[in-house]
Amino acid sequence: MSIAVAKHFKTCIVSADSRQFYKELSIGTAKPSIEEQDAVPHHFINSHSIEEEVTSYQFEEEALNLLKEEFKTKDVVVLVGGSGMFIDALCIGLDNIPNSPEVKLKIQKELEENGLEPLLVELMESDPEYYEQVDKSNAMRIERAIEVIRLTGKKFSELRKQKPPPRPFKVHRIVLNHDRQVLYDRINRRVDIMIEGGLLEEVQSVQSQRHLSSLNTVGYKELFAYLDGHSALEEAVEKIKQNSRRYAKRQLTWFRRHPESQWIRYGAEKDMLNAVINYFEKNR
Repeated sequence: MSIAVAKHFKTCIVSADSRQFYKELSIGTAKPSIEEQDAVPHHFINSHSIEEEVTSYQFEEEALNLLKEEFKTKDVVVLVGGSGMFIDALCIGLDNIPNSPEVKLKIQKELEENGLEPLLVELMESDPEYYEQVDKSNAMRIERAIEVIRLTGKKFSELRKQKPPPRPFKVHRIVLNHDRQVLYDRINRRVDIMIEGGLLEEVQSVQSQRHLSSLNTVGYKELFAYLDGHSALEEAVEKIKQNSRRYAKRQLTWFRRHPESQWIRYGAEKDMLNAVINYFEKNR
């Protein structure tokens, strides 16, 4: 769908999927195929290594610089995602919150040695408001909040409320709205296709780097557990499907936070494309 839209406007696609950045992760991140990437220019696909984690702050900076160049010759750019925090980082902006590689490394070691629970307890005590909002299985976000709290002595939720500067472009948010059962069936089938396409072998190829935050993601952590002997393969695959469905549900919840979003019913490509074009022309 994004390719059809990009072709119509003779423009490029910017990916805001926080795992498709990484060159080493292709099957488990459901990257666009080579043919799809050749159809229109894509940015932030295979742009980084898993050794160099891309934060939402880094993405904001790099993507803004990219858009500055793209808008010199284009009126429209198609952003596709993905990861709600990365979408908002580019479209709205993030707060100027400090970071420290040393503190981050210390927290990562604590996570490896003690698990996520002590960090969740610390977050609950230090910033109950953010604790209530955050996905409590998302180690990266928990680590980031603890890092900021320890660095500043302030609540992460308060610092996030600082308003970033306005964007020099207009944003149109469009969400493809599937029937839930259709969406879940598509997710389940996609996981089967990933397994058939060699996902297990891909996971094995990065097993020695599993400590990296970039590998703490659906499709990889479940198969790491299988390779460790903690589950059968069928059980791991079913877990990937379950966690993918949960992630999709969280994505939809995130998108609903933006009431200006235009929800378009999933259907034939031509009908969806016409709906997108009509909406855009009326609101540009």
